[in-house]
Amino acid sequence: MDVRPTQIPDVKLLMLRKHGDSRGFFSETYNRRDFAALGIGLEFVQDNHSRSAGNVLRGLHYQVRQPQGKLVRVTAGEIWDVAVDLRSSSATFGKWVASALDAGSARCIWIPAGFAHGFLVLSESAEVQYKTTDYYAPEHERTLLWNDPALAISWPLAGEPLLADKDRRGTPLAAAETFA
Repeated sequence: MDVRPTQIPDVKLLMLRKHGDSRGFFSETYNRRDFAALGIGLEFVQDNHSRSAGNVLRGLHYQVRQPQGKLVRVTAGEIWDVAVDLRSSSATFGKWVASALDAGSARCIWIPAGFAHGFLVLSESAEVQYKTTDYYAPEHERTLLWNDPALAISWPLAGEPLLADKDRRGTPLAAAETFA
């Protein structure tokens, strides 16, 4: 596995090994020993799989009392994946990093706990699978406003995105619950 840096050092872009031949391909998407060697020795407790239509924007989501680290990959289509640092003691607090992820590459992104996460579907549809380090807890879920001018996230939009009500009503960074 090759690790590529992002502008926020704790967020890591991981290039997985992909072995292909005339039959197809094989890729090991998670190996606890390899991740521990990268300093990501956390236990994953839940796997999630979503399918979204083109131009759907999901996020920016996080949990305040059961924060989740996420290992995100795309198994169909392409997305623009975004992580926002909500750790108030961090030098990168309020900063964001983004990466295009697609099913054709063997690339995934590690987003540690303390970040809001979201994505925009760039293809006709996309399937996203991600592992989390804590369980989903709807009572602790929060939504950061995806288009907050204070964040100035460069979403590669093709018109108005399709949003859930909770994403449309997200909280601006100035009023959001954050982490120490």
